[in-house]
Amino acid sequence: MKSPLILLYLLFSTFAATAQQAGLTALLKKENVPGIQLIHTKNGHTTTYSLGLRQNGTTQPVTGQTIFQAASLGKVVLAYTALRLVDQGILRLDTPLFTYFNYPRLRGQARADKITARMVLGHTAGLPNWAQNPFAATWATSPLPLSYTPDSCWNYSGEGYVLLQKTLEHLTGKSVEVLAQEQVFGPLHMARSSFVWQKRFAANAAAGHDAMGRSTGSKQFVEANAGFSLLTTAADYNRFLQALLAGRGLQPATARLLSTAANPANRCRTPSTATDACIDWACGVGLAATSRGPALWHWGNNDDFQGFFLALPERRESLLFFTNSANGLTLTDELLRLFLGPGDYCTTQWLAEAK
Repeated sequence: MKSPLILLYLLFSTFAATAQQAGLTALLKKENVPGIQLIHTKNGHTTTYSLGLRQNGTTQPVTGQTIFQAASLGKVVLAYTALRLVDQGILRLDTPLFTYFNYPRLRGQARADKITARMVLGHTAGLPNWAQNPFAATWATSPLPLSYTPDSCWNYSGEGYVLLQKTLEHLTGKSVEVLAQEQVFGPLHMARSSFVWQKRFAANAAAGHDAMGRSTGSKQFVEANAGFSLLTTAADYNRFLQALLAGRGLQPATARLLSTAANPANRCRTPSTATDACIDWACGVGLAATSRGPALWHWGNNDDFQGFFLALPERRESLLFFTNSANGLTLTDELLRLFLGPGDYCTTQWLAEAK
């Protein structure tokens, strides 16, 4: 027989979850977001929400098995993979990447031979986000000019993560998909995760939506791109996030690189603002000084799919969500307050200023 305290805790938890689901449902309607997967984890207890539709104009519900585009949250998976390879002696963070692999798109670029994995992971490699549309047929062979001197300032770069991806593929002789399966998805039992489209995803994949709620379909990535092509579920990604927070699979010193500032995230060509003081960047994730303690965070934005996570290690608490909407990130502030409580989380204002 359960004790009165346990019964009281269960009753309170049920009441809180019901209130949060009602608030979440109302918020989706308010911001015109068709569907969401959200996971709130606190002290080892996980509450999962799967709400809304996979595609507007249908009756297909979002379930816990629905596949979402994780967008830039895939960069964190690549960062963790790279750190695993550091521990295995395959990669060194401060060795210029050109020492390992002479990336064709950077040939002839002065200063490109200074770029290291640590710079890429901390977004100080001096590369643009994208030299051109990465979905264009010419992108893969287009020149990749540096925008800034390596290690001079912070500039978010998908191109940097592709450079690291190609370097790891060259070093190991394996595709990033195979590396991720070996280093991340397999060990963490992420059975519904892949950097490339799988036929088995078709039965329960979400479609993207623009800001007006019109369906944009579901891209079926045939080539892996660590910058944006990760397909997964919130349940799978949360397994990864909890492993990341625990440093699982990494040597202790390497794990600390995920929670220790590599640079102050001083944005190139952006005047300093009040929020700059609360954001740093580690080897693969953002760090935020929130009113609830230090946080690890990252966002994902493929336009029609958007997601976000923020974790408070000292409180053993995290929030993760995926949406199939161009409006997904507009939910962030209210979701943080709904699930983590009132406070200054710094991240959304910093993101708004970065646009």
